[in-house]
Amino acid sequence: MSKELFDAINYLGEEKGIDKDVLIEALEAALISAYKKNFKSATNVRVDLNEETGSMHVFSRKEIVEDVEDTQQHIDLDTAKSINPNYELGDIIEVEVTPRDFGRIAAQAAKQVVTQRVREAERGVIFNEYIDREEDIMNGIIQRVDPRFVYIDLGKVEAKLAEPEQMPTENYRVHDRIKVFVTKVENTNKGPQIFVSRSHPGLLKRLFEVEVPEIYDGIVEIKSVAREAGDRSKISVFAKDPDVDPVGSCVGQKGQRVQTIVDELKGEKIDIVEYSEDPVVYVSNALSPSKVTEVHVNEEQKATTVVVPDNQLSLAIGKRGQNARLAAKLTGWKIDIKSEKEAAELGILARRSDSGTSEDFEPLFDTNEDLFS
Repeated sequence: MSKELFDAINYLGEEKGIDKDVLIEALEAALISAYKKNFKSATNVRVDLNEETGSMHVFSRKEIVEDVEDTQQHIDLDTAKSINPNYELGDIIEVEVTPRDFGRIAAQAAKQVVTQRVREAERGVIFNEYIDREEDIMNGIIQRVDPRFVYIDLGKVEAKLAEPEQMPTENYRVHDRIKVFVTKVENTNKGPQIFVSRSHPGLLKRLFEVEVPEIYDGIVEIKSVAREAGDRSKISVFAKDPDVDPVGSCVGQKGQRVQTIVDELKGEKIDIVEYSEDPVVYVSNALSPSKVTEVHVNEEQKATTVVVPDNQLSLAIGKRGQNARLAAKLTGWKIDIKSEKEAAELGILARRSDSGTSEDFEPLFDTNEDLFS
């Protein structure tokens, strides 16, 4: 064995980002295995590697016992004392047994084992690097596409974008650059497995954190996200400082900030609403862009009945109920939407003027619970 081998190990460690000691330990284990296999030895052995000289020595290790039952593992006290008078029962004696041609044999036999250990160590390094990226966005390049997955190169590893995590409005083409949200990192027998998403609400949240400095700095807080990927999303934001406009911060000058995110999500519509601890205000905001006349709240059932102008009913409900559905997901409140006409017929609102304006409606009940009894 030559010093060039250690130079190669040092280079490999730096190139792959693997601790040199891990590679040395792997090499020692491989040489022990090679010795036992090629010389049919059951003796416990230790391999000593000297990095400075590039030398290698194999030592047989035997325990000193009174009665020897296994000559491969034990040695009697008298024989041990003939080697060194200071030996006592229970001590371990080492005798060099390095074969003359062991360097060549060991190099051949150890190659596969070392390669495997290097691969395992490399996988560990990659796993540790990517486990910290869970619930974060990463840039990648699409490598290949099949009916089940889109495979994305993230640099040191290939991530899987499963069909349910894909946006239905997107076409995935090889060599395209793409931003993805890392949902899960697993360490398997085949190496690290990275699963990513384009439809997860976390992707929208992270994109806003990247594009809006006020969110990144903690001045504006994202409270909730509701998303139907590729079609429409709602995001609620809040600022403790009353002088800060959280919605305006996210929209940006002339809508540039939110437009960047819309472009990244291939035209997905995004409603940015202001969060409020008052459910009446919060639910009203969440039903944007429709106008709301009244919101009746049942705290116990965490349900609301929302009254909207007659001409706003379809807008409040949205196409296939999407606007109401997203508002309910965003706020965590059940939302039942009624037009002013329906509300008046149900007795939710007491009277209606000839003009039909919302200001002319008065609540029939003094308590919200009456609506849900």
